[in-house]
Amino acid sequence: MPLRNPDQPARDAAALALEALAWVLADGPRAQRFLDLTGLTPEGLRAGLSQQATLVAVVDFLASHEPDLTAAADALQATPEDLVAARESLA
Repeated sequence: MPLRNPDQPARDAAALALEALAWVLADGPRAQRFLDLTGLTPEGLRAGLSQQATLVAVVDFLASHEPDLTAAADALQATPEDLVAARESLA
């Protein structure tokens, strides 16, 4: 698991959630599971990208399945705690 460089500022919560969304959508089955579980449509997702509720839904989706949470954190060079903190900041 990557460690954050203390000289590097923490990522903005919204930016981290958007990066997490890109990671979710990069895998077809995972993207479909996200849409199914959140009830979002592709159109609704596009329209809601600037809404905090949509970004919270992304992180909630990851947090509800630990393997996805840890894989996303690794891919984003973050920690699972960073993602959960982003969710708390957005809520």
